[in-house]
Amino acid sequence: MTLSDSDVAIIGMACRFPGADSVDRFWDVLSEGRETLTRYTDAELVAAGVPAARLADPRYVKAAQTIPGTDLFDSGLFQFTPDEAEILDPQHRVFLECALEALERAGYDPERTDAHIGVYAGAGMNTYLLHNLGERYRAASSVDHYRLMLANDKDFLATRVSYKLNLTGPSININTACSTSLVAVHTACLALLGGECDMALVGAVHLNPPGQGYQYQEGMIFSPDGHCRAFDAEARGTVIGSGAGAVVLKRLKEALSDGDWIHAVIKGSAINNDGSAKTGYTAPSISGQAAVIADAQDVADVDPETIGYVEAHGTGTPLGDPIEVAALTEAFRDGTDRSGYCALGSVKTNIGHLDTAAGVAGLIKTALMLEHRTLVPSLHFTEPNPDIDFAAGPFFVNTEKTEWKSDTGPLRAGVSSFGIGGTNAHVILQEGPARGQAPHESRPELLVLSARSEDALDQAAAALARHLRAHPGLAPAAVAQTLGLGRRAHTHRLALVANGTRSAAMALAIGDGERIRRGQSGREPSAPVLVLAGTGADPADAAELYASAPAYRDAADACAAALGRPGEAEVLLAEDGAVAACCHEYALATALTAWGVAPAGLAATGSGLATAAALAGALPLADALALAGGSAPHRFAPPRLPVVSANTGRWMTEDEGRDPAVWTGPADATAPLDALLDGTGRHAVRLTRPDGEPGGLAHLLTLAADQWVLGADLDFAAVHAGRDIRRVPLPTHRFERRRHWVESGDHGARTGTAPDGDRLIARFDPDDPQHNVELIRDHVTESIGRVLGGRHLAALDTNLFDLGLDSLVLIEVVAKLGEQLGFEVPAASFVEFPTIRSFVDNLAELMGLAPGTAPGGDGTDPAPRTSRRAQRAAARHTGQA
Repeated sequence: MTLSDSDVAIIGMACRFPGADSVDRFWDVLSEGRETLTRYTDAELVAAGVPAARLADPRYVKAAQTIPGTDLFDSGLFQFTPDEAEILDPQHRVFLECALEALERAGYDPERTDAHIGVYAGAGMNTYLLHNLGERYRAASSVDHYRLMLANDKDFLATRVSYKLNLTGPSININTACSTSLVAVHTACLALLGGECDMALVGAVHLNPPGQGYQYQEGMIFSPDGHCRAFDAEARGTVIGSGAGAVVLKRLKEALSDGDWIHAVIKGSAINNDGSAKTGYTAPSISGQAAVIADAQDVADVDPETIGYVEAHGTGTPLGDPIEVAALTEAFRDGTDRSGYCALGSVKTNIGHLDTAAGVAGLIKTALMLEHRTLVPSLHFTEPNPDIDFAAGPFFVNTEKTEWKSDTGPLRAGVSSFGIGGTNAHVILQEGPARGQAPHESRPELLVLSARSEDALDQAAAALARHLRAHPGLAPAAVAQTLGLGRRAHTHRLALVANGTRSAAMALAIGDGERIRRGQSGREPSAPVLVLAGTGADPADAAELYASAPAYRDAADACAAALGRPGEAEVLLAEDGAVAACCHEYALATALTAWGVAPAGLAATGSGLATAAALAGALPLADALALAGGSAPHRFAPPRLPVVSANTGRWMTEDEGRDPAVWTGPADATAPLDALLDGTGRHAVRLTRPDGEPGGLAHLLTLAADQWVLGADLDFAAVHAGRDIRRVPLPTHRFERRRHWVESGDHGARTGTAPDGDRLIARFDPDDPQHNVELIRDHVTESIGRVLGGRHLAALDTNLFDLGLDSLVLIEVVAKLGEQLGFEVPAASFVEFPTIRSFVDNLAELMGLAPGTAPGGDGTDPAPRTSRRAQRAAARHTGQA
């Protein structure tokens, strides 16, 4: 297959479409030929607020193409306070989750890649602001209005994704109505080819008000019965649906070299506009559509005869369908006279018209068909629209699931999306290059999972077990690499060392406590103290480590060179004696360190003291190996790592670290190491393989697994160094969604100022300043608690910015507090005093409520209290620091 420098790979896909909350379920819908329409009962519609008169209208269609749970959102994962999440456009919420899923499906964690990832995205009309928030915030403060704008305007969709996922490429909102997401794909491809970003996250979202049908009107786009009958004689329109889709794009040659999973290849794309040469602003144009299709084929440098399928815009309208087929025929006739060879279909017959997300839905559908080499049926087609002459053109409507074959080369397809207003987009897709066989490696692999709760971790383990059972051919190395390199590390963690996917699936399914490590990382990871006993390795285990772990191999080679035996590391490791044992233990510890396990100290006995001296920098490696062999050096440097003295059972002092006798004397200490470490935040890591446990690489991986579940920040690129990195689609993050929703008609007060008698200052006791301070502290705690989702979350001494609060929220808290107190509280107070306690203490001084801080007798205000940070900054500014 010929590759071009302009080819772009689709390496990740995610979606929430009607009837399908994942790409795999979407393929089930498509391949089974299912329509996902939801029919509502009158009771459900009444509960959703549909008036009785509308329900009685025979033109009211009690159906929708919808997705459930749009009132739910994993706010904690994206660090939104409940208050922020409640006012955030649900379209932004859904797209954020979809964006993360797409990146994880591609196998990339933004925190673990240097790639500049761009975002090109669009959203539909925000009905949540219109129907649910507008009245409630009509008379809100200027700060609340500003926050409402940031949370709901289309302008902030792409940049919000970039901010929350730490994506540093261009972040561009695209909005061209129904063609939005395919125009975004075109724009992202140009950015990739122009070098503006290394990867691009592309897609769109559109949500209708939940639980409602729609009013049919003759001549409008809406179907009278909820079915979209694209190209059929009975076609009367479509149903507007809810959904979101996202794809991850990358230059093809780089995707191949990086071991990415390639779903399909974008060979070329084009966009244009109809201009005014049509019957009206909302009408389509044959010339405009034909031109964009022909341009895309020219850009892709493909012959129309090689295109075997077109995913049409296909809205199922009596006017639009004939225009679209006429435009396709005109574009194809420039390159072929053949008839009836190219299949035609529309995903709208399955899931409805997703408005801004329609194009990406068609793109994902077509990429899946290319990947599975299968054409899926376009639904509800019986007799062609009489205004469409299929016999005269290259197209036929595909109504059966069938194997997709090509006699002219790789499978190719076109995808169209045409927006109201005339912006047209067309993309040429091709099947991805054949995937090379992963190298057969019969070796253990480290699989890691994490989540933000134990329950979510259990769900993630079960999902991975199911996936591995369903896909037994997955390369274990690719699974391990995708999990390690392509997922965020959360608090609750699980790790498993397994020799194959079948073994891993079984262990995960039954929760094998012997093999699965589980743990929880705190704010600070538990610090490991490496215990060195001078124990060597079985020659076969050492040979396996030398062959499979580059960091171990490099350290062993360094030992051989230090002994004057360069190139003999494998022979050296197979020998008996303390020197070989020292080499092995040194290489094992060095490998762990290279993988990200940072030792907080060392403890050693016997010849392990020589290893400790080398690791701590007390001796050069050659001298340490000489010490292991029985030659005691005369001089030691102070160790750079804390070392437990074998003589005293406590940490060496600097003077003791210089004393050769401390390193070479008898091990008199009897106090257990665990007792020394208890309560210090450190824990012992014994490098010696326990009896009966696997050795070699499995032992090293198990040591790493033990530390990862305790919070170690493993460098998985180092763990998999020296291997071809391959990524595969795997189950993604298990979202822990909560309801964040303002009901339509909820006019809860966000307005006005409390009457004087109800204000906080009215409860002050002029003879008890401390009581007044406590009233302020209680009020602030309650206000912050409401924002965070509970008073118990508003800790007095926790930095509020660390809890996810932003300055706009705190400015509003300050403004409302000022109204309660009848006192102008400085708006920036929380910046200098970012905890509740320090903020209130400062305010008490400003108000003269704290001892010795009353306003001066001359009527001047007291000097403002200055935070320690501000004092240090001022000192640096004046040169006094």
